[in-house]
Amino acid sequence: MVSRRVRRRRRQFATFGGLLVLVLVYLAAFSGGSPKSSTPPKPRHVSREFPAHSPLNPDWLGDGKPVTLAFGGDVHFEGVVGERLSKDPATALGDTVGALLAGAQLRMVNLESALTGGTCPQPQPKPYIFYAPPTALTALRDATVTVISLANDHAVDCGQVGLMQGLAAARSVDFPLVGVGADAAQAFAPYRATIFGQRIAVIAATQIIAANLTSTWTATSGNAGVASALNPTQLVQAVQAARRSSDTVVVYLHWGTETVACPNPQQEPLTQQLVNAGADVVVGTGAHVLLGGGYFGDAYVDYGLGNLAFYDDTAPETDSGVLLITVEGRRVLGSTFRPATIVSGLPQPLTGTPAAAALQSWNAARSCTDLSATPTASRATVEGETASFVLPPTTTTTSSPVPGTTTSSPVPGTTATTPTAPATTTTSPAASTTTTSPEVTGPTDNAG
Repeated sequence: MVSRRVRRRRRQFATFGGLLVLVLVYLAAFSGGSPKSSTPPKPRHVSREFPAHSPLNPDWLGDGKPVTLAFGGDVHFEGVVGERLSKDPATALGDTVGALLAGAQLRMVNLESALTGGTCPQPQPKPYIFYAPPTALTALRDATVTVISLANDHAVDCGQVGLMQGLAAARSVDFPLVGVGADAAQAFAPYRATIFGQRIAVIAATQIIAANLTSTWTATSGNAGVASALNPTQLVQAVQAARRSSDTVVVYLHWGTETVACPNPQQEPLTQQLVNAGADVVVGTGAHVLLGGGYFGDAYVDYGLGNLAFYDDTAPETDSGVLLITVEGRRVLGSTFRPATIVSGLPQPLTGTPAAAALQSWNAARSCTDLSATPTASRATVEGETASFVLPPTTTTTSSPVPGTTTSSPVPGTTATTPTAPATTTTSPAASTTTTSPEVTGPTDNAG
Protein backbone atom coordinates (compact mmCIF):
# COMPACT_ATOMS: atom_id res chain seq x y z
CA MET A 1 0.00 0.00 0.00
CA VAL A 2 1.18 3.55 -0.82
CA SER A 3 0.43 6.20 1.70
CA ARG A 4 -1.72 9.19 0.86
CA ARG A 5 1.27 11.52 1.34
CA VAL A 6 3.37 9.63 -1.24
CA ARG A 7 0.54 9.65 -3.79
CA ARG A 8 0.15 13.41 -3.31
CA ARG A 9 3.89 14.03 -3.95
CA ARG A 10 3.78 11.85 -7.07
CA ARG A 11 0.91 13.94 -8.42
CA GLN A 12 2.89 17.17 -7.67
CA PHE A 13 6.01 15.90 -9.48
CA ALA A 14 3.89 14.80 -12.45
CA THR A 15 2.22 18.20 -12.67
CA PHE A 16 5.57 20.04 -12.44
CA GLY A 17 7.12 17.78 -15.05
CA GLY A 18 4.25 18.43 -17.43
CA LEU A 19 4.60 22.18 -17.02
CA LEU A 20 8.35 21.95 -17.66
CA VAL A 21 7.74 20.03 -20.90
CA LEU A 22 5.26 22.68 -22.05
CA VAL A 23 7.76 25.47 -21.33
CA LEU A 24 10.50 23.70 -23.33
CA VAL A 25 8.14 23.11 -26.25
CA TYR A 26 7.18 26.79 -26.22
CA LEU A 27 10.83 27.91 -26.25
CA ALA A 28 11.66 25.57 -29.09
CA ALA A 29 8.77 26.82 -31.15
CA PHE A 30 9.34 30.56 -30.69
CA SER A 31 13.09 30.94 -30.25
CA GLY A 32 14.48 28.61 -32.91
CA GLY A 33 15.49 25.95 -30.46
CA SER A 34 18.79 27.59 -29.42
CA PRO A 35 19.74 30.54 -27.28
CA LYS A 36 20.67 33.84 -29.01
CA SER A 37 23.27 36.39 -28.03
CA SER A 38 21.73 39.57 -26.63
CA THR A 39 24.43 41.70 -28.32
CA PRO A 40 25.36 40.81 -31.93
CA PRO A 41 29.03 41.12 -32.93
CA LYS A 42 29.99 44.65 -33.87
CA PRO A 43 31.08 45.46 -37.45
CA ARG A 44 34.45 47.01 -38.21
CA HIS A 45 32.75 50.43 -38.39
CA VAL A 46 29.94 50.85 -35.90
CA SER A 47 27.23 53.06 -37.37
CA ARG A 48 23.57 52.11 -37.67
CA GLU A 49 23.09 55.04 -40.03
CA PHE A 50 25.04 53.49 -42.89
CA PRO A 51 22.92 51.17 -45.06
CA ALA A 52 24.19 47.63 -44.53
CA HIS A 53 24.30 46.55 -48.18
CA SER A 54 25.44 49.67 -50.01
CA PRO A 55 28.68 51.26 -51.30
CA LEU A 56 27.90 54.07 -48.84
CA ASN A 57 28.90 51.73 -46.02
CA PRO A 58 32.64 51.89 -45.18
CA ASP A 59 32.58 48.10 -44.71
CA TRP A 60 31.47 47.56 -48.32
CA LEU A 61 33.65 44.97 -50.08
CA GLY A 62 31.88 44.84 -53.43
CA ASP A 63 30.95 41.66 -55.24
CA GLY A 64 34.29 40.82 -56.82
CA LYS A 65 37.91 40.09 -56.03
CA PRO A 66 40.73 42.41 -54.92
CA VAL A 67 42.06 44.86 -57.51
CA THR A 68 45.53 46.45 -57.65
CA LEU A 69 45.84 50.07 -58.78
CA ALA A 70 49.15 51.65 -59.84
CA PHE A 71 49.83 55.40 -59.78
CA GLY A 72 52.77 57.26 -61.25
CA GLY A 73 53.49 60.97 -61.19
CA ASP A 74 54.22 63.59 -63.84
CA VAL A 75 55.03 62.58 -67.41
CA HIS A 76 55.81 64.91 -70.29
CA PHE A 77 57.60 64.77 -73.58
CA GLU A 78 60.15 67.55 -73.39
CA GLY A 79 63.92 67.31 -73.76
CA VAL A 80 65.35 63.84 -74.16
CA VAL A 81 61.93 62.19 -73.70
CA GLY A 82 60.58 64.32 -76.55
CA GLU A 83 63.48 63.26 -78.74
CA ARG A 84 62.67 59.62 -78.02
CA LEU A 85 59.03 60.29 -78.93
CA SER A 86 59.96 61.79 -82.29
CA LYS A 87 62.16 58.79 -83.14
CA ASP A 88 59.76 56.01 -82.09
CA PRO A 89 56.57 56.60 -80.07
CA ALA A 90 56.24 52.91 -79.24
CA THR A 91 59.54 52.90 -77.32
CA ALA A 92 59.62 56.52 -76.13
CA LEU A 93 59.04 55.58 -72.48
CA GLY A 94 61.33 52.56 -72.63
CA ASP A 95 60.73 49.40 -70.63
CA THR A 96 61.02 50.80 -67.13
CA VAL A 97 57.69 52.63 -66.87
CA GLY A 98 55.85 49.42 -67.70
CA ALA A 99 58.04 47.47 -65.26
CA LEU A 100 57.20 49.86 -62.42
CA LEU A 101 53.47 49.64 -63.21
CA ALA A 102 53.50 45.84 -63.63
CA GLY A 103 51.05 43.74 -61.67
CA ALA A 104 48.29 46.34 -61.52
CA GLN A 105 44.97 46.08 -63.31
CA LEU A 106 44.56 49.89 -63.53
CA ARG A 107 47.62 52.06 -64.24
CA MET A 108 47.46 55.86 -64.14
CA VAL A 109 49.78 58.86 -64.58
CA ASN A 110 49.51 62.61 -65.01
CA LEU A 111 50.36 64.02 -68.46
CA GLU A 112 52.01 67.30 -67.44
CA SER A 113 51.46 68.81 -70.85
CA ALA A 114 48.88 70.03 -73.29
CA LEU A 115 47.85 67.32 -75.73
CA THR A 116 47.30 68.91 -79.14
CA GLY A 117 47.19 68.08 -82.81
CA GLY A 118 50.96 68.57 -83.02
CA THR A 119 51.36 72.35 -82.83
CA CYS A 120 50.50 74.99 -80.22
CA PRO A 121 47.71 77.08 -81.75
CA GLN A 122 47.15 79.44 -78.79
CA PRO A 123 50.22 79.76 -76.52
CA GLN A 124 49.13 81.06 -73.14
CA PRO A 125 50.71 84.00 -71.25
CA LYS A 126 52.81 81.94 -68.83
CA PRO A 127 56.49 81.11 -68.29
CA TYR A 128 56.50 77.47 -69.41
CA ILE A 129 54.55 76.01 -72.34
CA PHE A 130 54.49 72.21 -72.70
CA TYR A 131 52.63 70.41 -75.47
CA ALA A 132 52.75 66.96 -76.99
CA PRO A 133 51.44 65.49 -80.26
CA PRO A 134 48.92 62.63 -80.47
CA THR A 135 51.81 60.14 -80.71
CA ALA A 136 52.25 60.69 -76.94
CA LEU A 137 49.17 58.50 -76.52
CA THR A 138 50.94 55.72 -78.40
CA ALA A 139 53.91 56.03 -76.04
CA LEU A 140 51.72 55.93 -72.94
CA ARG A 141 49.67 52.99 -74.16
CA ASP A 142 52.79 51.00 -75.05
CA ALA A 143 54.07 51.76 -71.55
CA THR A 144 50.89 49.99 -70.26
CA VAL A 145 49.20 53.15 -68.94
CA THR A 146 45.41 52.70 -68.96
CA VAL A 147 44.11 56.16 -67.95
CA ILE A 148 45.63 59.67 -67.98
CA SER A 149 44.89 62.71 -65.86
CA LEU A 150 45.10 66.04 -67.69
CA ALA A 151 43.91 68.06 -64.69
CA ASN A 152 47.00 70.21 -64.24
CA ASP A 153 48.51 73.62 -64.88
CA HIS A 154 49.73 72.75 -68.40
CA ALA A 155 46.68 71.08 -69.92
CA VAL A 156 45.52 74.29 -71.62
CA ASP A 157 48.98 75.69 -72.43
CA CYS A 158 47.90 75.91 -76.08
CA GLY A 159 44.48 77.40 -75.41
CA GLN A 160 41.05 75.94 -75.87
CA VAL A 161 41.78 75.17 -79.51
CA GLY A 162 44.71 73.00 -78.43
CA LEU A 163 42.62 71.40 -75.69
CA MET A 164 39.86 70.43 -78.11
CA GLN A 165 42.48 68.95 -80.45
CA GLY A 166 43.74 66.79 -77.61
CA LEU A 167 40.27 65.61 -76.63
CA ALA A 168 39.61 64.66 -80.25
CA ALA A 169 42.93 62.80 -80.49
CA ALA A 170 42.15 60.77 -77.38
CA ARG A 171 38.67 59.91 -78.64
CA SER A 172 40.05 58.78 -81.99
CA VAL A 173 42.18 56.08 -80.32
CA ASP A 174 39.81 55.42 -77.40
CA PHE A 175 42.30 56.49 -74.73
CA PRO A 176 40.64 57.57 -71.45
CA LEU A 177 41.40 61.10 -70.21
CA VAL A 178 40.07 62.53 -66.94
CA GLY A 179 40.15 65.97 -65.40
CA VAL A 180 39.48 67.98 -68.58
CA GLY A 181 36.52 68.38 -70.86
CA ALA A 182 34.39 70.48 -73.15
CA ASP A 183 32.48 71.58 -70.04
CA ALA A 184 32.46 70.99 -66.27
CA ALA A 185 30.26 67.90 -66.49
CA GLN A 186 32.79 66.22 -68.76
CA ALA A 187 35.81 67.44 -66.79
CA PHE A 188 34.49 66.03 -63.50
CA ALA A 189 33.11 62.83 -65.02
CA PRO A 190 34.88 59.75 -63.60
CA TYR A 191 36.67 57.11 -65.59
CA ARG A 192 34.78 53.92 -64.83
CA ALA A 193 35.99 50.35 -65.16
CA THR A 194 34.74 47.01 -63.85
CA ILE A 195 37.73 44.87 -62.90
CA PHE A 196 37.40 41.41 -61.35
CA GLY A 197 33.75 42.25 -60.69
CA GLN A 198 34.62 45.49 -58.84
CA ARG A 199 33.30 48.85 -60.04
CA ILE A 200 36.17 51.38 -59.98
CA ALA A 201 35.62 55.14 -60.43
CA VAL A 202 38.53 57.57 -60.93
CA ILE A 203 38.04 61.36 -60.76
CA ALA A 204 40.78 63.94 -61.40
CA ALA A 205 41.10 67.64 -60.55
CA THR A 206 43.74 70.33 -60.00
CA GLN A 207 44.45 72.78 -57.19
CA ILE A 208 47.11 74.49 -59.32
CA ILE A 209 46.12 77.00 -62.03
CA ALA A 210 48.00 80.20 -62.84
CA ALA A 211 46.18 83.12 -61.20
CA ASN A 212 45.94 85.08 -64.46
CA LEU A 213 44.37 82.08 -66.23
CA THR A 214 41.95 80.72 -63.62
CA SER A 215 38.81 82.12 -65.22
CA THR A 216 39.66 81.01 -68.76
CA TRP A 217 41.07 77.59 -67.85
CA THR A 218 38.36 76.44 -65.41
CA ALA A 219 35.77 74.14 -66.96
CA THR A 220 32.23 75.49 -66.48
CA SER A 221 28.86 74.78 -68.00
CA GLY A 222 29.84 76.86 -71.02
CA ASN A 223 33.64 76.73 -71.02
CA ALA A 224 36.08 73.95 -71.87
CA GLY A 225 38.92 73.49 -69.42
CA VAL A 226 40.21 71.64 -66.39
CA ALA A 227 38.36 70.30 -63.36
CA SER A 228 39.32 72.90 -60.77
CA ALA A 229 39.61 72.10 -57.07
CA LEU A 230 40.38 75.70 -56.08
CA ASN A 231 36.76 75.63 -55.05
CA PRO A 232 36.29 71.99 -53.99
CA THR A 233 32.48 71.98 -54.23
CA GLN A 234 32.13 70.33 -57.63
CA LEU A 235 34.87 67.82 -56.87
CA VAL A 236 33.30 66.76 -53.57
CA GLN A 237 29.91 66.48 -55.24
CA ALA A 238 31.46 64.32 -57.96
CA VAL A 239 32.85 62.01 -55.27
CA GLN A 240 29.45 61.83 -53.57
CA ALA A 241 27.78 60.92 -56.87
CA ALA A 242 30.38 58.26 -57.72
CA ARG A 243 30.17 56.82 -54.20
CA ARG A 244 26.57 55.71 -54.69
CA SER A 245 27.36 53.41 -57.63
CA SER A 246 31.02 52.44 -57.21
CA ASP A 247 32.78 49.84 -55.11
CA THR A 248 36.02 51.87 -55.03
CA VAL A 249 36.33 55.65 -55.52
CA VAL A 250 39.73 57.15 -56.43
CA VAL A 251 40.61 60.86 -56.65
CA TYR A 252 43.81 61.84 -58.53
CA LEU A 253 44.86 65.44 -57.84
CA HIS A 254 47.37 67.95 -59.11
CA TRP A 255 48.37 69.78 -55.92
CA GLY A 256 51.20 70.83 -53.66
CA THR A 257 53.92 73.48 -53.63
CA GLU A 258 56.75 73.11 -56.11
CA THR A 259 59.82 71.34 -54.63
CA VAL A 260 58.31 71.36 -51.09
CA ALA A 261 58.18 67.86 -49.59
CA CYS A 262 55.33 68.54 -47.11
CA PRO A 263 51.65 69.26 -47.80
CA ASN A 264 50.67 72.90 -48.17
CA PRO A 265 47.70 74.47 -46.31
CA GLN A 266 45.28 73.60 -49.12
CA GLN A 267 46.02 69.87 -49.36
CA GLU A 268 45.08 68.46 -45.97
CA PRO A 269 41.67 70.18 -45.73
CA LEU A 270 40.81 68.90 -49.22
CA THR A 271 41.82 65.39 -48.18
CA GLN A 272 39.46 65.56 -45.21
CA GLN A 273 36.58 66.77 -47.40
CA LEU A 274 37.12 64.06 -50.01
CA VAL A 275 37.48 61.18 -47.55
CA ASN A 276 34.50 62.42 -45.57
CA ALA A 277 32.51 62.32 -48.82
CA GLY A 278 33.49 58.71 -49.48
CA ALA A 279 36.80 58.68 -51.38
CA ASP A 280 38.75 55.47 -50.68
CA VAL A 281 42.02 56.49 -52.37
CA VAL A 282 43.35 60.05 -52.79
CA VAL A 283 46.65 60.41 -54.65
CA GLY A 284 48.33 63.17 -56.57
CA THR A 285 51.33 64.97 -57.92
CA GLY A 286 52.41 68.49 -58.76
CA ALA A 287 55.30 69.43 -56.47
CA HIS A 288 57.83 67.59 -58.69
CA VAL A 289 59.26 65.93 -55.56
CA LEU A 290 58.06 62.99 -53.49
CA LEU A 291 55.75 63.67 -50.53
CA GLY A 292 54.46 61.32 -47.86
CA GLY A 293 51.81 58.65 -48.21
CA GLY A 294 49.75 56.72 -45.67
CA TYR A 295 46.31 56.29 -44.15
CA PHE A 296 43.78 58.97 -43.35
CA GLY A 297 41.35 56.90 -41.32
CA ASP A 298 41.02 53.79 -43.45
CA ALA A 299 41.42 55.63 -46.77
CA TYR A 300 44.83 55.73 -48.45
CA VAL A 301 46.32 59.14 -49.33
CA ASP A 302 49.54 60.15 -51.09
CA TYR A 303 50.37 63.86 -51.17
CA GLY A 304 52.92 63.76 -53.98
CA LEU A 305 54.12 61.14 -56.46
CA GLY A 306 56.85 63.35 -57.94
CA ASN A 307 58.05 62.97 -61.52
CA LEU A 308 57.91 59.75 -63.52
CA ALA A 309 59.25 60.64 -67.00
CA PHE A 310 60.63 64.17 -67.01
CA TYR A 311 63.48 66.26 -68.41
CA ASP A 312 64.56 67.61 -65.00
CA ASP A 313 67.86 65.97 -64.06
CA THR A 314 68.57 67.48 -60.63
CA ALA A 315 67.81 65.89 -57.25
CA PRO A 316 65.39 65.73 -55.52
CA GLU A 317 63.28 66.13 -58.69
CA THR A 318 64.85 62.91 -59.95
CA ASP A 319 63.49 60.92 -56.98
CA SER A 320 60.73 58.84 -58.49
CA GLY A 321 58.63 55.72 -58.14
CA VAL A 322 55.22 54.13 -58.51
CA LEU A 323 52.63 53.52 -55.80
CA LEU A 324 50.57 50.31 -55.92
CA ILE A 325 47.42 50.02 -53.81
CA THR A 326 45.32 46.86 -53.53
CA VAL A 327 41.65 47.36 -52.72
CA GLU A 328 38.63 45.17 -52.17
CA GLY A 329 35.63 47.41 -52.45
CA ARG A 330 36.21 50.15 -49.91
CA ARG A 331 38.86 48.28 -47.95
CA VAL A 332 42.51 49.05 -48.67
CA LEU A 333 44.28 45.73 -48.30
CA GLY A 334 47.80 47.07 -48.69
CA SER A 335 50.20 49.38 -50.49
CA THR A 336 53.66 49.13 -52.05
CA PHE A 337 55.99 51.91 -53.16
CA ARG A 338 58.44 50.94 -55.90
CA PRO A 339 61.29 53.47 -55.76
CA ALA A 340 63.14 54.69 -58.82
CA THR A 341 65.48 57.45 -59.94
CA ILE A 342 65.20 59.38 -63.20
CA VAL A 343 68.14 58.99 -65.57
CA SER A 344 68.05 60.62 -69.04
CA GLY A 345 64.38 61.45 -68.55
CA LEU A 346 63.17 57.94 -67.65
CA PRO A 347 62.70 56.22 -64.27
CA GLN A 348 65.14 53.48 -63.39
CA PRO A 349 63.87 51.03 -60.73
CA LEU A 350 66.07 50.81 -57.65
CA THR A 351 67.16 47.60 -55.97
CA GLY A 352 69.30 46.58 -53.01
CA THR A 353 70.74 49.23 -50.72
CA PRO A 354 69.66 52.24 -52.87
CA ALA A 355 66.07 50.93 -52.85
CA ALA A 356 66.13 50.47 -49.08
CA ALA A 357 67.43 54.00 -48.57
CA ALA A 358 64.80 55.42 -50.94
CA LEU A 359 62.02 53.58 -49.10
CA GLN A 360 63.28 54.84 -45.76
CA SER A 361 63.25 58.41 -47.10
CA TRP A 362 59.77 57.96 -48.56
CA ASN A 363 58.38 56.65 -45.28
CA ALA A 364 60.07 59.47 -43.36
CA ALA A 365 58.21 62.01 -45.51
CA ARG A 366 55.00 60.94 -43.76
CA SER A 367 56.15 62.67 -40.57
CA CYS A 368 55.01 66.12 -41.74
CA THR A 369 51.56 64.95 -42.86
CA ASP A 370 48.29 64.06 -41.13
CA LEU A 371 48.68 60.43 -42.26
CA SER A 372 49.50 57.23 -40.36
CA ALA A 373 51.39 54.08 -41.34
CA THR A 374 48.40 51.84 -40.57
CA PRO A 375 44.65 52.28 -41.03
CA THR A 376 42.39 53.56 -38.26
CA ALA A 377 38.61 54.03 -38.03
CA SER A 378 36.83 55.31 -41.13
CA ARG A 379 36.54 59.09 -41.53
CA ALA A 380 33.57 58.80 -43.89
CA THR A 381 30.20 59.96 -42.57
CA VAL A 382 26.64 59.51 -43.75
CA GLU A 383 26.18 63.28 -43.94
CA GLY A 384 29.45 63.72 -45.82
CA GLU A 385 28.47 61.10 -48.38
CA THR A 386 24.88 62.18 -48.91
CA ALA A 387 24.26 65.80 -47.84
CA SER A 388 24.77 68.61 -50.33
CA PHE A 389 28.34 69.81 -49.78
CA VAL A 390 28.73 73.33 -48.41
CA LEU A 391 32.16 74.93 -48.54
CA PRO A 392 33.17 75.68 -44.93
CA PRO A 393 34.45 79.19 -44.18
CA THR A 394 38.04 79.70 -43.09
CA THR A 395 39.01 82.50 -40.73
CA THR A 396 42.36 84.08 -41.50
CA THR A 397 44.23 87.13 -40.22
CA THR A 398 45.72 89.37 -42.88
CA SER A 399 47.12 92.85 -43.16
CA SER A 400 44.49 95.52 -43.53
CA PRO A 401 43.76 96.33 -47.16
CA VAL A 402 43.97 99.81 -48.55
CA PRO A 403 40.41 101.20 -48.81
CA GLY A 404 39.02 101.02 -52.31
CA THR A 405 41.43 98.37 -53.62
CA THR A 406 40.35 95.07 -55.11
CA THR A 407 40.96 91.67 -53.59
CA SER A 408 40.62 88.06 -54.67
CA SER A 409 37.03 87.16 -55.36
CA PRO A 410 35.24 84.02 -54.17
CA VAL A 411 34.18 83.47 -57.76
CA PRO A 412 37.05 83.02 -60.23
CA GLY A 413 37.12 85.72 -62.87
CA THR A 414 35.36 88.44 -60.86
CA THR A 415 36.59 91.08 -58.42
CA ALA A 416 35.36 92.29 -55.08
CA THR A 417 35.87 95.81 -53.77
CA THR A 418 37.12 96.08 -50.21
CA PRO A 419 34.87 98.30 -48.09
CA THR A 420 36.47 101.42 -46.59
CA ALA A 421 35.71 100.26 -43.07
CA PRO A 422 36.48 96.65 -42.15
CA ALA A 423 33.57 94.84 -40.56
CA THR A 424 35.74 93.25 -37.87
CA THR A 425 39.02 94.47 -36.43
CA THR A 426 41.51 93.00 -34.02
CA THR A 427 43.59 94.71 -31.36
CA SER A 428 46.32 95.25 -33.92
CA PRO A 429 45.67 98.32 -36.10
CA ALA A 430 47.56 96.70 -38.98
CA ALA A 431 45.48 93.57 -39.17
CA SER A 432 41.89 92.57 -39.77
CA THR A 433 40.11 89.28 -39.29
CA THR A 434 38.18 88.15 -42.35
CA THR A 435 36.20 85.05 -43.14
CA THR A 436 37.07 83.65 -46.53
CA SER A 437 36.79 80.39 -48.41
CA PRO A 438 39.75 78.17 -49.30
CA GLU A 439 39.06 78.74 -52.98
CA VAL A 440 40.38 82.32 -52.89
CA THR A 441 43.89 81.05 -52.20
CA GLY A 442 45.87 81.00 -55.43
CA PRO A 443 48.32 78.31 -56.47
CA THR A 444 51.30 78.01 -54.17
CA ASP A 445 53.85 77.28 -56.87
CA ASN A 446 54.69 79.17 -60.05
CA ALA A 447 51.92 77.36 -61.97
CA GLY A 448 54.24 77.63 -64.94
